[in-house]
Amino acid sequence: MFMVKVDVEENDGVLVPPANFSTVEDGIFRSGFPEPSNFGFLETLNLRSIIYLCPEAYPQENMDFVDAHNIKLFQFGIEGKTDSSSTSIPSYTVTQALKVLIDVRNHPVLIHCKRGKHRTGCLVGCFRKLQTWCLSSVFEEYKRFAGVKWRANDLRFIETFEVMCLRQCLYSIIYQYQGYGSNKRRLLYGEEGIQKPKIESI
Repeated sequence: MFMVKVDVEENDGVLVPPANFSTVEDGIFRSGFPEPSNFGFLETLNLRSIIYLCPEAYPQENMDFVDAHNIKLFQFGIEGKTDSSSTSIPSYTVTQALKVLIDVRNHPVLIHCKRGKHRTGCLVGCFRKLQTWCLSSVFEEYKRFAGVKWRANDLRFIETFEVMCLRQCLYSIIYQYQGYGSNKRRLLYGEEGIQKPKIESI
């Protein structure tokens, strides 16, 4: 995993990635909220899907972009929290977002919230647990993106998130060696026993 800085000249413009942009792994990206100035860069990713983690409606100019490029928008409305908030991130919502994230039929996919720090960091952290990363590495990645505004509540959520809950509803996940120019192990829904994502907002 690495941070990506892009300064690519193309015709009369510069391709500018969204704030906090990075590659999670092949076909999976993360960032803060994309602005119109980032659309040219997003076009280079050939996205199939966007996982949007905020409850607010997607701006019309962003909707126009995803519609024009046939990108499917999955919205999971997680309220923004503060470190002193007693309300936890809903585990069910994160589980549903993980189902979309690990389905390679949705790749390439971009995960984003407002700043690409807390909500996005929690989803990626839970994804890393599903990948059996050690907890110290999961926390280090989270803090790298959250910076000085990392939240203890987020780390507790990631630590206590039970990936075994996915085993019951995703028992037909199969492991396949396929991907975008590599032989890295990928996760894909089986065709039976799992309902395909049909809605774009949860």
